[in-house]
Amino acid sequence: MTPEAPELLRTKPSLRRELGPVAVTLSGVGIILGAGIYALLGEATGLAGNAVWLTFAISALIAGFTALSYAELSSMYPRASAEYEYVSNAIGRKVAFVVGWLIILSGIFGVATVSLGFGGYFSDLTGAPLLPSAVGIILVLAVILLYGIRETAWVAITMTLIEAAGIVMIILIGLPHLGSVDYLAMPLGLSGVLQASALVFFAYMGFEEMVKLSEEARDPVRTVPKALILALAITTVLYILASLAAVSVVGWEQLAASRAPFADVAYIALGDVAFTVIGVIALFATANTALMMLLAASRITYGMADAFSLPAVLARVSLRTRTPWVAILAIMLAAIVFVFAGEITFVANVTNFTLFLTFIVINAAVILLRLRAPDEPRPFCVPGSVGRVPVLPLLGVVTSLALLGQLDPTVLLVGCVLAVLGIALSFVELRGRSGG
Repeated sequence: MTPEAPELLRTKPSLRRELGPVAVTLSGVGIILGAGIYALLGEATGLAGNAVWLTFAISALIAGFTALSYAELSSMYPRASAEYEYVSNAIGRKVAFVVGWLIILSGIFGVATVSLGFGGYFSDLTGAPLLPSAVGIILVLAVILLYGIRETAWVAITMTLIEAAGIVMIILIGLPHLGSVDYLAMPLGLSGVLQASALVFFAYMGFEEMVKLSEEARDPVRTVPKALILALAITTVLYILASLAAVSVVGWEQLAASRAPFADVAYIALGDVAFTVIGVIALFATANTALMMLLAASRITYGMADAFSLPAVLARVSLRTRTPWVAILAIMLAAIVFVFAGEITFVANVTNFTLFLTFIVINAAVILLRLRAPDEPRPFCVPGSVGRVPVLPLLGVVTSLALLGQLDPTVLLVGCVLAVLGIALSFVELRGRSGG
């Protein structure tokens, strides 16, 4: 980074504050809903059986501990750099850089994986080749992001309503079948339920991304925490009801063998037309998830560059649209490269590794800031403490560690390699700062 970079960045335009509470909440619902439950329900059912609904409840509880921590930290530090800002204030820049690195990677892998899911659905419906379809949707979504945050929010809201309608459709299809199976049937016992809980945590990926809208939300210290908790609650109810409906119609054995579980549920209940309708809705669901992941990854990239931890060019903001256009293009290109990453379950679990590790640090940051800076303003405060130690963030650390232990050894190895690479880059970053 050149010595002039800080001065140049001080004069650059800021992001545009366009988003109110409804837009932020629906944006959050949009990124949480989608590829996770549409693509992973079958795999999770193979591990948890008819008790798959319980895995969504367990994951929601664990996500809730960390969501409250995000809510407190976002009210203290309403910045687009989000996790980087929080950890930098609580622990230090080196750990903050590693966390930011992991979040950016999870966004890139997530966009690539979900776009492949889109390509699969699009290929089944139209006969188009999978890889060009996956690359094509990434390019289209990047154009939407470059156009402006208001336009992006309205596209996301529209697609959120469509994908939510798909889940509601599955719930309604399953209503006449409720009670037809044993909802506590666990073919692999409690161990299978816990493994499935670690997998379906990917379906909740997104609540943590909402805080990256802080510099584009009106009154972010109040809007973001409330929207975060509300979005998580809405999606949890939809997930549990949809999973109950799916096993009621199909049964866990058939559902576990399905690559398009929701579409198969619709086909068995209502025939070919319903299969096509759910397939089209799945296109909107996967596209919306990829859009919001691309948005969040570009914002933390912009935020870290704005804090001079990544090259200054990544913090450039368009004068016309007030979007971080260089960061958007960088994440877009990286996602296109990793569109060849492969099988969705493995990549989802690698993404989960980065999330669990990040959540451990985020919950620890809340605890450390309570001890080190008890008088710092907290417009939103996680309830429940023993002395000055907040209980729920402590539970967030413990439960995230527990889910981390459920991941496959190969996933843990790949995740550790990525974390070590981030640590190495953090030394380079700090050396560059001291040398510049």
